[in-house]
Amino acid sequence: MADLLRPNTNRVSAPARLRALLADGRPVLAPGAYDALSARLVEQAGFECAYMTGFGTTASLLGRPDVGLLGGAEMAGNVARLVRAIDVPLVADADTGYGNAINVIRTVQDYEQAGVAGLHLEDQALPKRCGHMGGKQVVALGEMVGKIEAAAAARRDPDLVLVARTDARAVEGLDAALHRIRSYRQAGADLLFVEALESVDEIEIVARELAGEALVFNWAEGGRTPPLPYERLVELGFALVLMPLTALFAATRAMQTALAELRRAGTPATIVDRLPAFDEFLGVIGLPEVRALEARFGLPVPADR
Repeated sequence: MADLLRPNTNRVSAPARLRALLADGRPVLAPGAYDALSARLVEQAGFECAYMTGFGTTASLLGRPDVGLLGGAEMAGNVARLVRAIDVPLVADADTGYGNAINVIRTVQDYEQAGVAGLHLEDQALPKRCGHMGGKQVVALGEMVGKIEAAAAARRDPDLVLVARTDARAVEGLDAALHRIRSYRQAGADLLFVEALESVDEIEIVARELAGEALVFNWAEGGRTPPLPYERLVELGFALVLMPLTALFAATRAMQTALAELRRAGTPATIVDRLPAFDEFLGVIGLPEVRALEARFGLPVPADR
């Protein structure tokens, strides 16, 4: 329904729009979304790009941690739901590609068909886990190079943005991670993502050693990487800043607080003034657009709401 509800008059493809944002010279901010509603809220907040977080997708679909429990079809299905809900470009977590280089081909094609603007592939061995958890392993360098080459060959739109992520810092050390990420760039990756750096010094080393490349910073609350202010990220030259956890954590805390009060008081009466009004929420999820379509296509339009 997105084409009808939110007609996109911009004929430029989502990957091309993402590339234009990345070329602007300042970091593209991509808050994490885990379902269609959170993606709409990211767009309504004024962000020009959204990020489908694998951590949040696993939490929202399964109520479980990000330890490789979701498969490629489930993740691609969530990509499609988010893309249909928004008009801004979406970058999506594609984990390991869900198998070998042949699986990566299918993953890239499925994500691209769903309408994604960019995706990232990581070099973890299965079962993968959140990049800020312990116990990770990585595949051989040659295997991951083959996956990146397969991803680059599989895309139908040459503008589709391929992000290569290495988790080798925690397994093999920073020098090995830098060697790997340079190899992934040569294999065809557009953006480079060294995950779970553990100090400001390491962040600065990566920025210096990979100067001139388009780099990704993962701003994960409570993770292994220290937080940096936006202006410092600008100075270091990061092209894309992912914030995968902010909306998920904020929603979780808000629901915990509301449900605890509901359990205490027996009804929502004590917190109703802190909740969106009913009509306000209907506006968030697009009821006015539906009403306009009802009128356009000759359906009876209710007098109220």
